[in-house]
Amino acid sequence: MHLGKINTSLIICLFLSYASCAQPLHKPGKLTHQDTLRGSIGPGRDWWDVQHYSISVTPDYNSKTIQGKVTIQFKWLKPSTTDGYMQIDLQEPMLLDAVEYKKSKLSFTRDGNVYMIKWPNKDHSQVEEIALRYHGKPREAKNPPWDGGWIWAKDAKGRPWMTVACQGLGASVWYPCKDHQSDEPDNGATLSITVPDTLTAVGNGRLKQKTENKNNTATWTWEVKSAINNYNIIPYIGSYTHLSDNYIGETEKNLSIDYWVLDYNADKAKKQFDRDVKRMLTAFEYWFGPYPFYEDGYKLVESSHLGMEHQSAIAYGNHYMDGYMGMDLSGSGWGKKWDYIIIHESGHEWFANNITTNDIADMWIHEGFTMYSEPLFIEYYYGKKAADAYVQGIRRNIANDKPLIGPYGVNKEGSGDMYNKGANLLHTIRQIINNDTLFRNILRGLNKDFYHKTVNSKDVENYFSKKSGKDLSGIFDQYLRTTNIPVLEYKLEGDKISYRWTNCNTGFDMPVRLSESDEWLYPTTEWKNQAATADIVSNGLSVDKNFYIKVKKVE
Repeated sequence: MHLGKINTSLIICLFLSYASCAQPLHKPGKLTHQDTLRGSIGPGRDWWDVQHYSISVTPDYNSKTIQGKVTIQFKWLKPSTTDGYMQIDLQEPMLLDAVEYKKSKLSFTRDGNVYMIKWPNKDHSQVEEIALRYHGKPREAKNPPWDGGWIWAKDAKGRPWMTVACQGLGASVWYPCKDHQSDEPDNGATLSITVPDTLTAVGNGRLKQKTENKNNTATWTWEVKSAINNYNIIPYIGSYTHLSDNYIGETEKNLSIDYWVLDYNADKAKKQFDRDVKRMLTAFEYWFGPYPFYEDGYKLVESSHLGMEHQSAIAYGNHYMDGYMGMDLSGSGWGKKWDYIIIHESGHEWFANNITTNDIADMWIHEGFTMYSEPLFIEYYYGKKAADAYVQGIRRNIANDKPLIGPYGVNKEGSGDMYNKGANLLHTIRQIINNDTLFRNILRGLNKDFYHKTVNSKDVENYFSKKSGKDLSGIFDQYLRTTNIPVLEYKLEGDKISYRWTNCNTGFDMPVRLSESDEWLYPTTEWKNQAATADIVSNGLSVDKNFYIKVKKVE
């Protein structure tokens, strides 16, 4: 649906609520015991490491219920410190029916959204396997993807259309798992979806097999071989048709491209996807390095909600429009020359899916870098000035309500500013590095050195400092851990100019470049003095707008 012309305040409101497909993780209130169980690696989690998930699910559209089985392969990291208890997450009102281990059933108890499974003894081998049978009526998404859960929709012809959106809310909203970002299944996952044989079921990775059952159902089994975030393992069920293509990137390997779209949208999908997907891959492989999941392929799947970065099976619901539902979130004009969901959600394949944060408190790495992928895409095709205008334009969406990094260990993210402010932080750091070749090499190096790994914010911050040869720690601290945007104060006295940083941390000393000039200033929190140019005397101090700061003249 094209929204037409709307005012800026509405665009900002929509963007802040959407926040590029992130979901709100907590309602206001005190942190609870359940938050700690979910967000920390406690004694029920710290002794085992997930190797593989095998998930089978059968949804019932009419009753809005599901039933299934999850087999978890895991290896022991150390002897359990909980007398053999394993924490398995499965959110209410879903029910765990049975736990099977070596042909025996294990006992378990429930604590809210967590089950504690009792192991029969403390002996252990290197690799173990348990099977979890479950059923229930999963939380229904109220406003996906922002307020997520299982989605029971209908397409334009009234046919069932089902999927899940659960970032932040967690995969345990619909299947039992170790629901923590730090533990991805090292050897990937399989997802078997049983649906009426009139529908198609799509999952992550590649189609392994389709089995026709005797009860007018079919089981579609998909396999992803790479490590994958729990919240990215997603079923899509609908009246889909399949389009395919391929891409030869910088590795000269063939990347399979697949589109699963509603049958009546095939022509629109082909036109929109053919235009943007390959040029996205070309730009992002230039900036970030090879697409991280050649083995699993690249796929867009039409969804009833706006979009999500589900690894190798990206949810697409932008109605085949340019911009964000027909809007340019930057107000610069450059945001309507490409399909926002294709570019943004695909950027997450590098930042969120290839490089994943251990704790959702550091989600700015996912969203700040992915938001910055948008101007990098613009720069690749339309030039640097266009990209600069886009970055400067999205600043109007920054609220500076709370720090970008949230509290650790409780599954709580920081400010929604992680998108726009995170992108502007990276753009500012790029100016400080002042070497675009080096900056690009750092982005590519991140994706190579942290390939298919989980990280903390400090890992990324230290990487930038080390590779750039500049101590950027104070800048990261200022923009990530406070809400204060540095103010460059200056005053003129005849042909002298004095300047300093205020509204900042003690010792903040970020250099800045003057507009339309190669001249730099090196302010600290103490006043510095130097001769003023004739232009500064006449027109005041003008700093390059690519730095996300404020400038204030004092008398």
